Amino acid sequence: MRNTIAVMNTKGGVGKSTLVLALAETLSAYHGKNVLVIDSDSQASVSSMLMTVPNLHRLQQNGLTMVDFLVARVLQDAEADWLRYVVRNVSDVDDARTVFLIPSDMQLTLFEREVSKESLHSRLRNVISALLADARRVFDVILIDCPPGLSVLTESWLREADYHISPTKADYVSVCGLEVFRRFKALNPEMGFAENLGVLVNMKDMSSPTEEDYHAWLLSNPDNRCFNQVVPRAVAMQECARFHAPDRSYFAKYPGETGKALRQLSEEILARLEPAPAATAEPAAAAPAPPKPADPDGISNSAPAASAAS
Repeated sequence: MRNTIAVMNTKGGVGKSTLVLALAETLSAYHGKNVLVIDSDSQASVSSMLMTVPNLHRLQQNGLTMVDFLVARVLQDAEADWLRYVVRNVSDVDDARTVFLIPSDMQLTLFEREVSKESLHSRLRNVISALLADARRVFDVILIDCPPGLSVLTESWLREADYHISPTKADYVSVCGLEVFRRFKALNPEMGFAENLGVLVNMKDMSSPTEEDYHAWLLSNPDNRCFNQVVPRAVAMQECARFHAPDRSYFAKYPGETGKALRQLSEEILARLEPAPAATAEPAAAAPAPPKPADPDGISNSAPAASAAS
């Protein structure tokens, strides 16, 4: 299955982490998908959105983050089971019980420095490739939250993931970030690169003529593969970044037009992930069995037995 998606724009401030959070919870609550969120940002933004800060700090202190997995596999060349770093029972949406997380830590920046100093880029990419190959067989969708800018780790995700989504605001600076990303993608094509699943206009001011003009300009380039659905700028999207206790329903967290936009966007994404029909008349291969129903503690039987966030 081709189901790994890196969410990336070289420009910061376009709402990548919040979008990853909202898509993961929508795909789980509304579509019943097992979703793995991989937090590859040293700020650990999406990690802090999916669990309480004390629980995140506990995982960081106990060496159960993406950084610890990569240090073991890349810097120490030691065995490490990636499933040990997957956290279950995340999300404050009571009907999104099939969202899983590999959390991040600020030490990720120091890890990347060591990779560059020791010239371990090839090993890093091999580890990322093996991780995604295993995750594809366990989860329905894998969302990778990449930080702004370009680094050795981000490049590894982008070259090993199946697809990338590029969120952007409909303004000049954010669109320039897309151009930088496009130029980077054209470098060393022999090394492979994720396929463009689409450019997503995020945080759009629906009443702004200027943003409407930039949106039209993005739509005019077919290479962008712009999603039909945009995510409007809304208070609900700002509020959803704060982990809420006790849990709330999906429709309480993403009400009205915000929730409608996210559901329509998730449907577009799933449609683009579906394999193209066979070009020949040969019988199609049997489709993989769907995930089993969730067991009583909210964890799908097809998902890993992983660390609990609570």
